[in-house]
Amino acid sequence: MTDITDLNACELSESIHQRQVSCAEVMQAYLSRIHQLNPIYNAIVNMAPDDVLLAQADVCDAELAAGQSRGWMHGMPQAIKDTGSTVGFPTTFGSPLLKDAMAQKDCVMAARMKAAGSIVVGKTNMPEFGLGSHTFNELFGATPNAWDRQVSAGGSSGGAAVALAQRMLPVADGSDFMGSLRNPAGWNHVFGMRPSQGRVPYGPGADVWLDQLGTEGPMARTVTDLAKLLQVQAGHDPRVPLSLSSPFSAEGLVCDAAKLKGVRIGWLGDLNGYLATEPGILEVCEQALQRMEAQGAIVTPLSLGFDTDRLWQCWLAWRRALVGPRVGALMVLPNARAQIKPEALWEYDHSLTLSYTDFSKASQTRTSFYHHLLSLFDNVDVIALPVAQVWPFALAQRWPQQIGERTMDTYHRWMESTIYATLGGLPAISVPAGFHATQPWPMGLQLMGRPQGDAALLQVAAAYEAASADLLAKRPV
Repeated sequence: MTDITDLNACELSESIHQRQVSCAEVMQAYLSRIHQLNPIYNAIVNMAPDDVLLAQADVCDAELAAGQSRGWMHGMPQAIKDTGSTVGFPTTFGSPLLKDAMAQKDCVMAARMKAAGSIVVGKTNMPEFGLGSHTFNELFGATPNAWDRQVSAGGSSGGAAVALAQRMLPVADGSDFMGSLRNPAGWNHVFGMRPSQGRVPYGPGADVWLDQLGTEGPMARTVTDLAKLLQVQAGHDPRVPLSLSSPFSAEGLVCDAAKLKGVRIGWLGDLNGYLATEPGILEVCEQALQRMEAQGAIVTPLSLGFDTDRLWQCWLAWRRALVGPRVGALMVLPNARAQIKPEALWEYDHSLTLSYTDFSKASQTRTSFYHHLLSLFDNVDVIALPVAQVWPFALAQRWPQQIGERTMDTYHRWMESTIYATLGGLPAISVPAGFHATQPWPMGLQLMGRPQGDAALLQVAAAYEAASADLLAKRPV
C-alpha cells in the first residue's frame, strides 16, 4: 500500500483509470501516510473523517466500474490551501478570528479540482492571513521543513509544500502574492509555479478589478504533474472578469534535456549586490544554471535596469492597498486587534495613510516596469534569480531580521527577490537547484517567462528536470 504514495500524480491517475489500484486503496494508502507523518509535520489541518473520505473513494470506484471518470484527478486525495474556500471545511486563513468560518461555496480553483475528480481530505497550513514566508499561526501552530524539522518550511503555501514533499499528497495547490508558491517549493525540493496573472481565476473575492497581485496555482514533484494540475485550474471564469480567456494545455510538454539547446537565460543573481543574500545561495543557483548550459542553454549575466528602490516603494504601496482592507474587514470583531499578528496590523495601519495619489503613482511605476520587462525579453527567453535570499531559518524565529551585516527594515524585505514576477504579472516557477553545503536544506532557482508564456516556461522547466535526474531523485527522510 505504501508504494501507491511513491507514484507521481500522472502515474497515479493512469493506475486508477486502468483499474490497477482502486480509489479506496489510494485513499487508504494516503490516509495511512498522513496519520503517520502529519502529527510530526502539521502540514494538513482540519482533516475530514476517514470514513467519510473512504466512502467518497468508494463512489469514485463505482463510477469507474460504470465506465465514468470525472477527469485526471479522479479519486486523488487533495488538500486545499487554507486561503481557498471549500464547502465542508472552514476557511480560517490561519486566524483564530476565522476558526469557525465555514465555506458556503467553493472558490474557482477548488471547484475545478473537485470537478476533475479530486477528493478533498482537508486544508493545508499557512501563516496567518498568508503574510510572511514562514508557516506558523496561533490557530494550528507551525509547519516545519520537510528536510529538517528545526527550520521553516517557507510560506505561505508551506503546508502544501511539506505535504507534497513527504508524499502525503500526490500534488498540491497554493496561492502566490509574494512568492508563496515559489519560496516553499524551493525550500522543500519540489516545483512550485506562479502562473501568469489571470491564468487561474482567483476567488471570486470582494474585489475583482484591482486585487490582481495574488494568484492561485500548482505545486508538484514533477513538471508534467505541475502542468496537468495547472490545466485543471486554468481558464476564464466570468465572475473574475480579468481572468485569461486563452486556453492552457499541458499537452505537448516534453521532458527532454535537449529542449534546453539555444534557450537564452538572463541571470540576475543578486542584482549586482542590491539583494542581501546569504552565502552559498548564488553558488547553488549557478550550479543549476550550469546544468542547463551543459545541455546547450545560453546563460548570460543580466542587469535589471530599473530603479530597485522605486520598485520596492511601489511594492509597499500595492501591498498595503490590497492587504489593508482584508485585515480591516476583521477589525469590527470583538477584541480583534489583540488576536491579529503584528505584521498584519502593520500592513493595516499603514494602509490607512495611503492616499489615492500614492497608489496611482505606484500603479504607474508598475506599468513602467512591465514595459521595461518586455524590452528585456527581446534578448532573453527566461530571466533567472534565486527564489529566496536566505536559507531556511529557525522554526521559532518570526522572520530574518539580518542578512549578513544588513538589517531588514520590514518583515518581508528578505523576500524581495520574489516581487519582480508578481509586479510584472509574469509566469514564474521555482525549480530545485541544490542543497546547502553542510545542512540538509534545499534551495530553488526562480525562472520567469514572458507574459502569458506559461507553456514555454514549463517546457524549459521540464527540460531542466530531465537534465537533473540525480538531484531530483533525492527525498527527505
